Amino acid sequence: MIFGTLSRYFFRRYLVTMGWFLIGVSAISFLLDFSETAGRLSGLPGYTIGGGILMTAVRLPLILQQTVPFIALFVGMTVLIGLNRKYELVVTRAAGISVWQFMFPFIAGSLILGLLTMTALNPLAAWGQRQALLVESDWRGENAVLRKAPQIPWLRQISGRDDVIIGAHTVQENGTKLIDAVLIHFDSSGQVILRQDAATAKLEDGYWQLNNVVERKPGEIPVRKASVQLRTNLKQDFVQERLTAPETIGFFDLSNRIAAAKSFGISTKALETQFNSLLSQPLLLVAMTFIAATVSLKFSRFNQSRSVILGGILSGFMLYVITVLVKAFGSSGVVPPFVATWIPVIVALALGATILLHQEDG
Repeated sequence: MIFGTLSRYFFRRYLVTMGWFLIGVSAISFLLDFSETAGRLSGLPGYTIGGGILMTAVRLPLILQQTVPFIALFVGMTVLIGLNRKYELVVTRAAGISVWQFMFPFIAGSLILGLLTMTALNPLAAWGQRQALLVESDWRGENAVLRKAPQIPWLRQISGRDDVIIGAHTVQENGTKLIDAVLIHFDSSGQVILRQDAATAKLEDGYWQLNNVVERKPGEIPVRKASVQLRTNLKQDFVQERLTAPETIGFFDLSNRIAAAKSFGISTKALETQFNSLLSQPLLLVAMTFIAATVSLKFSRFNQSRSVILGGILSGFMLYVITVLVKAFGSSGVVPPFVATWIPVIVALALGATILLHQEDG
Protein backbone atom coordinates (compact mmCIF):
# COMPACT_ATOMS: atom_id res chain seq x y z
CA MET A 1 0.00 0.00 0.00
CA ILE A 2 2.78 2.41 0.99
CA PHE A 3 4.79 1.53 -2.13
CA GLY A 4 1.75 2.05 -4.38
CA THR A 5 1.02 5.48 -2.89
CA LEU A 6 4.69 6.45 -3.09
CA SER A 7 4.94 5.33 -6.70
CA ARG A 8 1.94 7.41 -7.67
CA TYR A 9 3.45 10.41 -5.89
CA PHE A 10 6.80 10.02 -7.67
CA PHE A 11 5.08 9.43 -10.99
CA ARG A 12 2.95 12.57 -10.54
CA ARG A 13 6.06 14.61 -9.70
CA TYR A 14 7.72 13.25 -12.84
CA LEU A 15 4.74 14.13 -15.06
CA VAL A 16 4.41 17.67 -13.66
CA THR A 17 8.10 18.35 -14.13
CA MET A 18 7.95 16.86 -17.62
CA GLY A 19 5.05 19.16 -18.49
CA TRP A 20 6.92 22.27 -17.37
CA PHE A 21 10.03 21.24 -19.28
CA LEU A 22 8.01 20.61 -22.45
CA ILE A 23 6.37 24.03 -22.17
CA GLY A 24 9.70 25.77 -21.57
CA VAL A 25 11.56 23.96 -24.34
CA SER A 26 8.68 24.55 -26.75
CA ALA A 27 8.68 28.28 -26.04
CA ILE A 28 12.44 28.63 -26.41
CA SER A 29 12.50 26.47 -29.56
CA PHE A 30 9.66 28.48 -31.09
CA LEU A 31 11.46 31.80 -30.54
CA LEU A 32 14.80 30.52 -31.82
CA ASP A 33 13.36 28.82 -34.89
CA PHE A 34 11.19 31.82 -35.74
CA SER A 35 14.22 34.11 -35.52
CA GLU A 36 16.25 31.75 -37.72
CA THR A 37 13.40 31.39 -40.23
CA ALA A 38 12.85 35.13 -40.41
CA GLY A 39 16.54 35.80 -40.97
CA ARG A 40 16.82 33.12 -43.65
CA LEU A 41 13.58 33.62 -45.55
CA SER A 42 12.42 37.20 -44.91
CA GLY A 43 13.89 38.30 -48.25
CA LEU A 44 11.66 35.96 -50.25
CA PRO A 45 8.76 37.54 -52.15
CA GLY A 46 6.06 35.44 -50.50
CA TYR A 47 7.26 35.73 -46.89
CA THR A 48 5.00 37.26 -44.24
CA ILE A 49 5.29 37.43 -40.45
CA GLY A 50 2.11 35.41 -40.07
CA GLY A 51 3.44 32.82 -42.49
CA GLY A 52 6.71 32.66 -40.56
CA ILE A 53 4.85 32.05 -37.31
CA LEU A 54 2.76 29.33 -38.94
CA MET A 55 5.85 27.70 -40.48
CA THR A 56 7.61 27.66 -37.10
CA ALA A 57 4.50 26.18 -35.47
CA VAL A 58 4.35 23.23 -37.89
CA ARG A 59 8.10 22.67 -37.51
CA LEU A 60 7.93 22.70 -33.71
CA PRO A 61 7.07 18.95 -33.33
CA LEU A 62 10.21 18.03 -35.31
CA ILE A 63 12.35 20.22 -33.05
CA LEU A 64 10.74 18.76 -29.93
CA GLN A 65 11.35 15.24 -31.24
CA GLN A 66 15.05 15.99 -31.43
CA THR A 67 15.17 17.43 -27.91
CA VAL A 68 13.14 14.70 -26.16
CA PRO A 69 16.24 12.70 -25.04
CA PHE A 70 17.65 15.79 -23.30
CA ILE A 71 14.26 16.58 -21.78
CA ALA A 72 14.14 13.05 -20.30
CA LEU A 73 17.66 13.52 -18.90
CA PHE A 74 16.99 16.90 -17.28
CA VAL A 75 13.58 15.89 -15.95
CA GLY A 76 15.06 12.83 -14.27
CA MET A 77 17.87 14.86 -12.72
CA THR A 78 15.55 17.66 -11.58
CA VAL A 79 13.03 15.37 -9.88
CA LEU A 80 15.62 13.15 -8.19
CA ILE A 81 17.70 16.08 -6.95
CA GLY A 82 14.56 17.74 -5.59
CA LEU A 83 13.51 14.56 -3.79
CA ASN A 84 17.01 14.18 -2.34
CA ARG A 85 17.25 17.73 -1.08
CA LYS A 86 13.94 17.32 0.76
CA TYR A 87 15.18 13.98 2.19
CA GLU A 88 12.24 12.17 0.66
CA LEU A 89 14.53 9.55 -0.86
CA VAL A 90 16.27 9.14 2.48
CA VAL A 91 12.92 8.33 4.11
CA THR A 92 12.08 6.03 1.21
CA ARG A 93 15.28 4.07 1.70
CA ALA A 94 14.69 3.96 5.46
CA ALA A 95 11.30 2.35 4.76
CA GLY A 96 13.11 -0.55 3.11
CA ILE A 97 12.30 0.39 -0.51
CA SER A 98 15.18 -0.32 -2.84
CA VAL A 99 16.43 1.99 -5.60
CA TRP A 100 14.93 -0.29 -8.26
CA GLN A 101 11.51 -0.01 -6.65
CA PHE A 102 11.36 3.78 -6.31
CA MET A 103 12.97 4.23 -9.74
CA PHE A 104 10.12 2.31 -11.35
CA PRO A 105 7.83 5.41 -11.74
CA PHE A 106 10.62 7.30 -13.50
CA ILE A 107 11.40 4.38 -15.80
CA ALA A 108 7.69 4.01 -16.58
CA GLY A 109 7.41 7.74 -17.26
CA SER A 110 10.35 7.71 -19.68
CA LEU A 111 8.93 4.65 -21.45
CA ILE A 112 5.56 6.38 -21.87
CA LEU A 113 7.28 9.51 -23.17
CA GLY A 114 9.23 7.41 -25.66
CA LEU A 115 6.09 5.63 -26.87
CA LEU A 116 4.25 8.93 -27.29
CA THR A 117 7.21 10.35 -29.19
CA MET A 118 7.23 7.34 -31.50
CA THR A 119 3.49 7.01 -32.12
CA ALA A 120 2.17 10.58 -31.80
CA LEU A 121 4.91 13.20 -31.99
CA ASN A 122 6.79 11.62 -34.91
CA PRO A 123 3.81 11.43 -37.32
CA LEU A 124 2.96 15.01 -36.43
CA ALA A 125 6.59 16.06 -36.96
CA ALA A 126 6.71 14.31 -40.35
CA TRP A 127 3.52 16.05 -41.46
CA GLY A 128 4.79 19.41 -40.22
CA GLN A 129 8.11 19.03 -42.03
CA ARG A 130 6.30 18.30 -45.31
CA GLN A 131 4.11 21.36 -44.85
CA ALA A 132 7.09 23.56 -43.99
CA LEU A 133 8.96 22.49 -47.13
CA LEU A 134 5.86 23.13 -49.20
CA VAL A 135 5.38 26.62 -47.75
CA GLU A 136 9.05 27.50 -48.24
CA SER A 137 9.04 26.40 -51.88
CA ASP A 138 5.87 28.45 -52.47
CA TRP A 139 7.55 31.51 -50.97
CA ARG A 140 10.57 31.13 -53.20
CA GLY A 141 8.44 31.10 -56.32
CA GLU A 142 9.67 30.38 -59.79
CA ASN A 143 11.81 33.52 -60.02
CA ALA A 144 13.31 33.46 -56.53
CA VAL A 145 16.87 34.69 -56.30
CA LEU A 146 17.71 32.79 -53.16
CA ARG A 147 17.87 29.06 -53.63
CA LYS A 148 18.16 26.07 -51.43
CA ALA A 149 21.16 23.77 -51.56
CA PRO A 150 20.40 20.44 -53.15
CA GLN A 151 19.21 17.93 -50.58
CA ILE A 152 17.71 15.19 -52.76
CA PRO A 153 19.42 12.39 -54.69
CA TRP A 154 19.82 12.63 -58.43
CA LEU A 155 17.65 10.42 -60.62
CA ARG A 156 18.75 8.72 -63.80
CA GLN A 157 16.34 7.69 -66.51
CA ILE A 158 17.17 5.84 -69.73
CA SER A 159 14.37 5.90 -72.27
CA GLY A 160 15.41 4.61 -75.69
CA ARG A 161 18.54 6.53 -76.66
CA ASP A 162 17.82 9.32 -74.18
CA ASP A 163 20.01 9.15 -71.07
CA VAL A 164 19.07 11.86 -68.56
CA ILE A 165 20.23 12.78 -65.06
CA ILE A 166 17.57 14.69 -63.08
CA GLY A 167 18.08 16.77 -59.95
CA ALA A 168 16.27 19.58 -58.12
CA HIS A 169 16.50 22.00 -55.22
CA THR A 170 13.11 21.28 -53.65
CA VAL A 171 10.61 18.43 -53.79
CA GLN A 172 6.83 18.68 -53.53
CA GLU A 173 3.91 16.29 -53.72
CA ASN A 174 5.86 13.29 -52.40
CA GLY A 175 8.59 13.66 -55.00
CA THR A 176 6.47 13.94 -58.15
CA LYS A 177 6.94 17.70 -58.47
CA LEU A 178 10.45 19.18 -58.61
CA ILE A 179 11.22 22.85 -58.05
CA ASP A 180 14.26 24.39 -59.80
CA ALA A 181 14.87 21.15 -61.65
CA VAL A 182 18.04 20.42 -63.62
CA LEU A 183 18.04 17.81 -66.41
CA ILE A 184 21.33 16.84 -68.08
CA HIS A 185 21.18 14.78 -71.30
CA PHE A 186 23.98 12.48 -72.46
CA ASP A 187 24.65 10.78 -75.76
CA SER A 188 25.72 7.15 -76.21
CA SER A 189 29.37 8.05 -75.63
CA GLY A 190 28.68 9.79 -72.31
CA GLN A 191 29.07 13.36 -73.60
CA VAL A 192 26.73 16.10 -72.43
CA ILE A 193 24.49 17.20 -75.30
CA LEU A 194 21.82 19.25 -73.53
CA ARG A 195 21.07 20.85 -70.19
CA GLN A 196 17.56 21.90 -69.25
CA ASP A 197 16.84 24.16 -66.28
CA ALA A 198 13.15 24.21 -65.39
CA ALA A 199 11.31 26.21 -62.77
CA THR A 200 9.09 23.17 -62.15
CA ALA A 201 9.06 19.59 -63.39
CA LYS A 202 5.86 17.60 -62.81
CA LEU A 203 5.84 13.86 -63.36
CA GLU A 204 2.79 12.88 -65.36
CA ASP A 205 1.81 9.53 -66.86
CA GLY A 206 4.72 8.74 -69.19
CA TYR A 207 6.36 12.16 -69.33
CA TRP A 208 7.83 15.06 -67.35
CA GLN A 209 6.00 18.37 -67.79
CA LEU A 210 8.68 21.07 -67.66
CA ASN A 211 7.67 24.71 -67.21
CA ASN A 212 9.70 27.88 -67.76
CA VAL A 213 12.62 26.00 -69.30
CA VAL A 214 16.06 27.23 -70.35
CA GLU A 215 17.85 24.84 -72.73
CA ARG A 216 21.60 24.98 -73.22
CA LYS A 217 23.58 23.04 -75.82
CA PRO A 218 27.39 23.07 -76.12
CA GLY A 219 28.49 25.96 -78.35
CA GLU A 220 24.95 27.37 -78.79
CA ILE A 221 22.99 30.27 -77.33
CA PRO A 222 20.57 29.30 -74.52
CA VAL A 223 16.95 29.00 -75.58
CA ARG A 224 14.00 29.75 -73.29
CA LYS A 225 10.75 27.81 -73.67
CA ALA A 226 7.48 28.15 -71.80
CA SER A 227 6.93 24.40 -71.50
CA VAL A 228 8.54 21.15 -72.64
CA GLN A 229 7.41 17.54 -72.39
CA LEU A 230 10.13 14.97 -71.78
CA ARG A 231 9.29 11.30 -72.27
CA THR A 232 10.04 9.05 -69.29
CA ASN A 233 9.60 5.47 -68.20
CA LEU A 234 9.76 6.37 -64.50
CA LYS A 235 6.67 5.57 -62.45
CA GLN A 236 5.28 7.92 -59.84
CA ASP A 237 5.56 5.31 -57.07
CA PHE A 238 9.23 4.79 -57.87
CA VAL A 239 10.00 8.52 -57.80
CA GLN A 240 8.10 8.97 -54.55
CA GLU A 241 10.12 6.25 -52.85
CA ARG A 242 13.38 7.54 -54.32
CA LEU A 243 13.01 11.21 -53.39
CA THR A 244 11.04 11.25 -50.14
CA ALA A 245 13.23 12.02 -47.12
CA PRO A 246 12.84 9.64 -44.14
CA GLU A 247 12.17 12.58 -41.82
CA THR A 248 8.98 13.39 -43.73
CA ILE A 249 7.55 9.88 -43.31
CA GLY A 250 5.56 9.06 -40.18
CA PHE A 251 6.27 6.02 -38.04
CA PHE A 252 3.18 4.10 -39.14
CA ASP A 253 4.03 4.59 -42.84
CA LEU A 254 7.68 3.60 -42.63
CA SER A 255 7.20 -0.18 -42.85
CA ASN A 256 5.06 0.17 -45.98
CA ARG A 257 7.58 2.56 -47.54
CA ILE A 258 10.41 0.13 -46.81
CA ALA A 259 8.52 -2.70 -48.51
CA ALA A 260 7.70 -0.48 -51.50
CA ALA A 261 11.29 0.71 -51.84
CA LYS A 262 12.57 -2.87 -51.78
CA SER A 263 10.13 -3.81 -54.54
CA PHE A 264 11.67 -1.11 -56.74
CA GLY A 265 15.23 -2.16 -55.89
CA ILE A 266 15.92 1.09 -54.02
CA SER A 267 18.25 1.14 -51.02
CA THR A 268 16.25 1.13 -47.78
CA LYS A 269 19.14 1.78 -45.39
CA ALA A 270 17.98 5.29 -44.48
CA LEU A 271 14.35 4.20 -44.02
CA GLU A 272 15.31 1.15 -41.94
CA THR A 273 17.61 3.28 -39.78
CA GLN A 274 14.83 5.79 -39.18
CA PHE A 275 12.38 3.01 -38.32
CA ASN A 276 14.74 1.30 -35.86
CA SER A 277 15.72 4.65 -34.37
CA LEU A 278 12.08 5.36 -33.55
CA LEU A 279 11.59 1.84 -32.16
CA SER A 280 14.58 2.29 -29.84
CA GLN A 281 13.42 5.72 -28.64
CA PRO A 282 11.68 4.45 -25.45
CA LEU A 283 14.77 2.53 -24.35
CA LEU A 284 16.99 5.52 -25.18
CA LEU A 285 14.92 7.63 -22.78
CA VAL A 286 15.23 4.92 -20.13
CA ALA A 287 19.01 5.05 -20.63
CA MET A 288 18.89 8.82 -20.14
CA THR A 289 16.92 8.27 -16.92
CA PHE A 290 19.56 5.82 -15.69
CA ILE A 291 22.27 8.40 -16.42
CA ALA A 292 20.26 10.99 -14.46
CA ALA A 293 19.93 8.56 -11.54
CA THR A 294 23.65 7.75 -11.39
CA VAL A 295 24.54 11.41 -10.76
CA SER A 296 21.50 12.48 -8.74
CA LEU A 297 20.61 9.81 -6.18
CA LYS A 298 23.51 10.47 -3.81
CA PHE A 299 24.04 14.12 -4.54
CA SER A 300 22.45 15.53 -1.41
CA ARG A 301 23.44 12.73 0.96
CA PHE A 302 27.18 12.88 0.27
CA ASN A 303 27.41 16.58 -0.62
CA GLN A 304 28.94 15.85 -3.99
CA SER A 305 30.09 18.80 -6.07
CA ARG A 306 28.28 20.23 -9.02
CA SER A 307 30.89 18.69 -11.27
CA VAL A 308 29.07 15.37 -10.81
CA ILE A 309 25.88 16.90 -12.22
CA LEU A 310 27.89 18.38 -15.08
CA GLY A 311 29.33 14.93 -15.69
CA GLY A 312 25.82 13.52 -16.01
CA ILE A 313 24.88 16.22 -18.52
CA LEU A 314 28.02 15.55 -20.54
CA SER A 315 27.36 11.80 -20.43
CA GLY A 316 23.84 12.29 -21.77
CA PHE A 317 25.16 14.63 -24.46
CA MET A 318 27.81 12.11 -25.51
CA LEU A 319 25.20 9.35 -25.71
CA TYR A 320 23.04 11.54 -27.94
CA VAL A 321 25.96 12.47 -30.18
CA ILE A 322 26.98 8.83 -30.52
CA THR A 323 23.44 7.75 -31.44
CA VAL A 324 23.19 10.50 -34.08
CA LEU A 325 26.64 9.69 -35.48
CA VAL A 326 26.04 5.95 -35.68
CA LYS A 327 22.59 6.62 -37.16
CA ALA A 328 24.30 8.52 -39.97
CA PHE A 329 26.54 5.50 -40.55
CA GLY A 330 23.46 3.29 -40.70
CA SER A 331 21.69 5.57 -43.18
CA SER A 332 24.71 5.53 -45.48
CA GLY A 333 25.03 1.74 -45.30
CA VAL A 334 28.39 1.69 -43.51
CA VAL A 335 26.81 -0.05 -40.51
CA PRO A 336 23.69 -2.27 -40.58
CA PRO A 337 20.65 -0.19 -39.53
CA PHE A 338 19.71 -2.50 -36.65
CA VAL A 339 23.23 -2.37 -35.21
CA ALA A 340 23.51 1.39 -35.73
CA THR A 341 20.36 2.17 -33.74
CA TRP A 342 20.18 -0.50 -31.06
CA ILE A 343 23.78 -1.12 -29.95
CA PRO A 344 24.42 2.38 -28.48
CA VAL A 345 21.11 2.23 -26.59
CA ILE A 346 21.74 -1.26 -25.22
CA VAL A 347 25.30 -0.36 -24.17
CA ALA A 348 24.05 2.79 -22.41
CA LEU A 349 21.34 0.83 -20.60
CA ALA A 350 23.85 -1.79 -19.46
CA LEU A 351 26.35 0.83 -18.25
CA GLY A 352 23.67 2.80 -16.40
CA ALA A 353 22.30 -0.30 -14.68
CA THR A 354 25.82 -1.45 -13.76
CA ILE A 355 26.71 1.90 -12.19
CA LEU A 356 23.47 1.95 -10.21
CA LEU A 357 24.12 -1.60 -8.98
CA HIS A 358 27.60 -0.60 -7.89
CA GLN A 359 26.42 2.57 -6.14
CA GLU A 360 23.37 1.17 -4.41
CA ASP A 361 24.07 -2.54 -3.91
CA GLY A 362 27.83 -2.53 -3.73
